[in-house]
Amino acid sequence: MNLIRSLLFTLAMVLITPPFALLVLLFAWLPRLPRYRLISGWARIMLWLARVLLGIRHEVIGLEHLPNSPSVILSKHQSAWETMAFQVLFPPQAWVLKRELLWIPFFGWGLALFSPIAIDRSSRTEAFRRLVAKGRQRLDQGFWITIFPEGTRTAPGEYKKYRIGGAWLAVHAGATVVPVAHNAGLLWGRNAFIKRPGVITVEIGQPIDTTGMTPDAVIKQVEQWIEGRMQTLCPQHGSHLSSQLSSQLSSQPTPRQP
Repeated sequence: MNLIRSLLFTLAMVLITPPFALLVLLFAWLPRLPRYRLISGWARIMLWLARVLLGIRHEVIGLEHLPNSPSVILSKHQSAWETMAFQVLFPPQAWVLKRELLWIPFFGWGLALFSPIAIDRSSRTEAFRRLVAKGRQRLDQGFWITIFPEGTRTAPGEYKKYRIGGAWLAVHAGATVVPVAHNAGLLWGRNAFIKRPGVITVEIGQPIDTTGMTPDAVIKQVEQWIEGRMQTLCPQHGSHLSSQLSSQLSSQPTPRQP
């Protein structure tokens, strides 16, 4: 049954995406925020299809924690589901991504209309400089910034050290950080064709005021909260994750406060 559900979902996505992409290109002249809301309509359709065809629903815990002003979202990354769902769950966002994605014909051109922050990962210094400059610009334009600090999709029960870029941006832009944990990978695995029905839980943590903090201190606090919540959100992987996390965090130096 899950195979048939997944086949129907993929077919629907293939049929809907090209005409929707054409519609977006026709309205490329719109200002950034209205254009974002138009593009995110695709994500709303996909989430509806996921609910109807795949039986995947979601619940959100902690919406009351969202600040009133644009902030930096630092989130767990497990699947493609959250890249769609966050467009619906959170205010308009600018996503941080590698610039090579913008070079892909059609897909990259549409992605560029999403007002992303594209960086060159081959030059760390230049990437950090552009991240802060473009990040400040997007925050001033009313966008939130979404970053997956693991840098890649990580399966439930696995651990990857968090990268400092998102915390660096928040500290240097004077922005609040919103940590987000979820268990989408339990139902919608990385590169998995077959999805499983169920409820995905998204948990939003208390916002972190980065005033007076170092990027090291911010990312450590984010990492500890998210990975701590993952032991509850993915209980079948909790013990394995706990041992990985304890080993990794114990080997990290204590962040220096300014």
